[in-house]
Amino acid sequence: MRSLDALIALGNLHRATPAPRAPAAWQLSELAGRFVELSALGVSASLTLAFGLVLDAQQQGEPIAWVTPKQQSFYPPDAAEGGIDLDALVVVRVPDPRSVARAAGKLLQSGAFGLIVLDMSADGEMPTPLQMRLAGLAQRHHTALLCLTEKAPEAPSLGSLIAVRVHAERRRVGQDRFVCRLRVLKDKRRGPTWTYRELCRGPAGLS
Repeated sequence: MRSLDALIALGNLHRATPAPRAPAAWQLSELAGRFVELSALGVSASLTLAFGLVLDAQQQGEPIAWVTPKQQSFYPPDAAEGGIDLDALVVVRVPDPRSVARAAGKLLQSGAFGLIVLDMSADGEMPTPLQMRLAGLAQRHHTALLCLTEKAPEAPSLGSLIAVRVHAERRRVGQDRFVCRLRVLKDKRRGPTWTYRELCRGPAGLS
């Protein structure tokens, strides 16, 4: 489980300059209907980059749901500072990591969401039959299904049904500046041919 300090550090990165137009590979329009895994290890840019996709979805008027175990959460004030409309974000808290994927199935069945984010953490597991069901529902309702996992880039993905897997990294480039980077490890449509970077500002004292 991520500690509160780690969550605050993850969430406290904000765009230092106006965000460049994201490459088509990391936009809601490109990921709609696809099963995506965003992995990271330790304190990284995972939440910063995930909320970039949330912001893109909100700017397009799409409803978004964020599913997380009750023991952990993102830091709401940082999400709001990054431009997220918290009143328009549906947050579903479930008893444990194994319940995250089951909740996603119910949300997908509604067909009401353009983006659903699943905070799987390091403990989340997803049996192949459930992955097949979620992938089918995401495609049917044209919903982007984004799973956040904690693992090294060389670790296996959640499963073969994952259409896109990217790994989040961050690198300090100044006193309070960081480059947040997505490295694609798998993309069934485009192949592993792209990366995404943006310059972010960290809070005072963030190492």
